[in-house]
Amino acid sequence: MQAITDAELEAWHDYEVESSREIVALLRQIAEKNQLIRMLIKGEADVCVTSLLHVDPDAGALIIDRSVSPEQNKRIVAAGTVRCDTSLDKIRIVFGLDNLSEVEFEGGTALRCAIPASLIRLQRREFYRMPTPVTSPVRATIPLPAELGGDATVFPLADISCGGIAIYDNKMQLGTTIGETYVNCRIDLPEIGPVTCSLQVRNSMDMTLLNNKTSRRLGCQFVDISRANLAAVQRYITKLERERNARLSGLA
Repeated sequence: MQAITDAELEAWHDYEVESSREIVALLRQIAEKNQLIRMLIKGEADVCVTSLLHVDPDAGALIIDRSVSPEQNKRIVAAGTVRCDTSLDKIRIVFGLDNLSEVEFEGGTALRCAIPASLIRLQRREFYRMPTPVTSPVRATIPLPAELGGDATVFPLADISCGGIAIYDNKMQLGTTIGETYVNCRIDLPEIGPVTCSLQVRNSMDMTLLNNKTSRRLGCQFVDISRANLAAVQRYITKLERERNARLSGLA
């Protein structure tokens, strides 16, 4: 991962998570999957690769594996604040930890600190695509060109990201021409509202279903999407993530 600057952290404010319940759920997943964490003590000049051992929401505490270097552990404790950089399901997670101290844990020594009040979950297209729910389908309305009938046709979404969507073209209406662009499309996001933009076909895959029928999945990139519409997409992805995290933590 590339080094993080203070300017980037400020720019990533829209990706900040402040819900304590959601933070605990994310940290628990990081611990359960044994994700490696880069702990930056003094920026890239002093880095410790570690892992999260235990999340204790009742005590509001985290237990972190300590460095193999006693001298580095002393620098971690003396630093006051360290920055941590990891990933979860290909999503980059960044958070700060304050006032770490050495404690006994499961017969050894580890580092203890408070659960962070916020973290950054950097959902960008190159990191993550979110499947849309089967129980509450998301649909895109695409006006077809005259040569394809000229009607506005509805297609269900397979997934969504900040860079585009994948749709199911079950009736093979759109063709597979890479680069074909459809203008004035509308995506209806449940509880968020409609998003309008152009969609450009970037990839195509034909699939044989369990009933032996053939379906087509088209990956489409957003074109000429406004900042407001992109923010609405981000809010919907965040909503889906929160619902998934609540299910994983047994709260929904």
